[in-house]
Amino acid sequence: MRRWPSPATRTGSSCCGSCARSTGPPASPWSSTRLAVERTCLHPDGHWQRTPDDPSVDAALLLPGVRGALPAADPRTRATLAACRREPAEDHFLYRLRHDERPLEEAEGAFVLCGFVMALAEHQQGRTAEDRWFERNRGACGASGLYAEEFDIAQRRLRGNLPQAFVHALLLETAARLGE
Repeated sequence: MRRWPSPATRTGSSCCGSCARSTGPPASPWSSTRLAVERTCLHPDGHWQRTPDDPSVDAALLLPGVRGALPAADPRTRATLAACRREPAEDHFLYRLRHDERPLEEAEGAFVLCGFVMALAEHQQGRTAEDRWFERNRGACGASGLYAEEFDIAQRRLRGNLPQAFVHALLLETAARLGE
């Protein structure tokens, strides 16, 4: 069975984060999940990697830090943010991951949801770049104001499922958080 740390990291670390803040006995199932993920899915550079045998960065792995499962100051949170800025990003749009050696835009569109997550992650770190991430992704809607899950940067058009409720929800959350 292949381990996929992205869901395990999001789910397990969220539960571990909650358990770490509780005053009761430790929740051993989540503690063991967290330890397994940390042992097998942490890249030598310190960022979360996609799977134990795939060292690539996955923008979905920004979520544990954004959602509070890991502290903003955690070195893994910061390293994952830095890795996302370097690898699957282009012109303040964020691709979820690099599929292969092709240019990012040939494999898929930029994930608008990930762009808003990046804005939240930058905001959490106290950086001023969050406005640029937010504005670029806010502008990636269709003429009707609806968002798809992906945006084709080169052709400036929507790709993927439309409308995408998760993108709309994160747009509202990001706008509210940046406005605080």
